[in-house]
Amino acid sequence: MSAMTLTDTNGTPLYAQIEAALAAEISSGQLAAGVQLPSEERLIARFHMSRTTIRKAIDNLVARGLVEIRRGKGTFVTHPKITQALTELTGFAEDMVVLGRHPTSRLLDKRIVTADEKIAQALQIPVGTQVYRIERVRLADGIPMSFDETYLPLEIGDKVVSNNLDVEPIFDLLENKYALPLVEASYQLEAVIADLHVAQALNIAIGAPIFLIERTSYSTGERPVDYEKLYYRGDSIRFATRLSRRSR
Repeated sequence: MSAMTLTDTNGTPLYAQIEAALAAEISSGQLAAGVQLPSEERLIARFHMSRTTIRKAIDNLVARGLVEIRRGKGTFVTHPKITQALTELTGFAEDMVVLGRHPTSRLLDKRIVTADEKIAQALQIPVGTQVYRIERVRLADGIPMSFDETYLPLEIGDKVVSNNLDVEPIFDLLENKYALPLVEASYQLEAVIADLHVAQALNIAIGAPIFLIERTSYSTGERPVDYEKLYYRGDSIRFATRLSRRSR
């Protein structure tokens, strides 16, 4: 593309011209998902614009969710948002396979903790009871998508943590190895912002918007066997469902 002039006969701001040019290249695939944008110096030379103008254009692309800034690495084209249906109880790995993505996990921590009031209520145990907490980052095609805190009753957690949790999904272990069929789950979803711990796990900025799903999964006899806090990147996923009208 030829360098842009410093004026626009239509009165379009200069940063908007750069934003539109880069957005068009992203849309066409010329700048593919996961590709790093040229450096500021290269963009300055290409468009003959000031650093301030270039940065304003990039900030707008970030706000539109077309690119993301990775600390210490640069600015990269984002992957299109994943649309995940909330219509049945499924695990992350199952969801990603259905969407044509390659799911992986990275175990961050596994330890025994005492249940606070919320965990105790979810798992129907006394406050202060020991439970297993497992922290993982879940990735799709190598991109961190969610940070998961999983709480399991101690007798179940003792078994689960003996496995390679980088490879084996917890849902698969519960159902296929430990004969704990997952029958139903309760969900609560809210918009929150990433604190330091979540931001570091997902490689996003502190304060970035995320979805928090609190999910309690039940086995037969309405027995709670798994309580999770799932922090999904707000810039990478959307949730969809279909609801029936209540009969009158």
